[in-house]
Amino acid sequence: MSSTADFDPRLAWQQEDLLLNSFGAFLKRKFGGRTQRVSIDAGFTCPNVDGAVAKGGCNFCDNRSFSPSRRVRLRQVGEQLESGITSVRGRYNKVTGFIAYFQPATNTYAPVEQLQEVFQLALSLDDQVVGLAIGTRPDCVPESVLSMIEGLARESYISVEYGMQTIHDKGLDWMNRAHSHADMVNAIDRSRGRGFECCAHVILGVPGETHAMMMETANEIGVLGFDAVKIHNLYAVRGTPLGQQVIDGDIKMMDRDDYVNTVVDFLERIPPEVVVERISGDAPPSFLIEPKWCLEKSILRLDIESEFRRRGTRQGSHFVAPGVAPADRAVPMDSTPQAIRDQIEMRGRLPVLKMEG
Repeated sequence: MSSTADFDPRLAWQQEDLLLNSFGAFLKRKFGGRTQRVSIDAGFTCPNVDGAVAKGGCNFCDNRSFSPSRRVRLRQVGEQLESGITSVRGRYNKVTGFIAYFQPATNTYAPVEQLQEVFQLALSLDDQVVGLAIGTRPDCVPESVLSMIEGLARESYISVEYGMQTIHDKGLDWMNRAHSHADMVNAIDRSRGRGFECCAHVILGVPGETHAMMMETANEIGVLGFDAVKIHNLYAVRGTPLGQQVIDGDIKMMDRDDYVNTVVDFLERIPPEVVVERISGDAPPSFLIEPKWCLEKSILRLDIESEFRRRGTRQGSHFVAPGVAPADRAVPMDSTPQAIRDQIEMRGRLPVLKMEG
């Protein structure tokens, strides 16, 4: 019989009779109660928007559909966070803590000193702000940024959410991401073990990707040693190249039953220690074109759990450990593109960032 000293807290969900290592339960264990994310838009752009590596942005992206903050007048970071905290407190009787979530665009794509200033501002605004979540791209984390985030993580919970999307470069090219999966490998191999959480954002249903290809992406979560994963279905919103392709009938979205089965297949293949932060995505009805089924998030989650029960499996049931443990992978040289490095390390203050004052 194993002793309590042998217990891995990352597997506590299994003792709670859960089917997957859900984010809400993870946060409750970590902070002792309900912990909510509050979305913040600091005014960042992306290197595939401003021309550093490409123009036009991702073909599926209208940031207004992803973040409520981009559907209203952009306010200062502090004002956004205070407003979000007030709103959450009004919805729930008791909230233990808040995570400031820098969500839209690429939130490490600015001068590093200014990044540190805006992140520290969010952490210091309210005693109940317990940490940060920082959404970014794998080609936008030079050593200066990782060292800065590592410093923040010594005092607070920090999650860096990398837009991996898929391991297949053909799919990344279709999205107009303007980075390769090799950039993702380089970023995670330099990020691992620095004290902050590394989360992979993955999109299922990329046109041209087979089920086998999506499972290859699932396997990579364990190979690269991510701490968390966020899974989204591909969905089309108005005002985007993808949206127009769907309207024109050139591209069809994954159907609901196929998505449910694919998500379960995906989760069965990832390590049981990985926190599952999301299992589907959606957009406001006024933006969303297809698929409409993604608006039924609660029902969709129940169907995913029902499929696990039907199979008699749960997250990690079919996980196969890689030949080289993630902790034993070599740390590579920083491969951040020079055009991006110039924006982060050589430029003065970015005036569009919504700082205080």
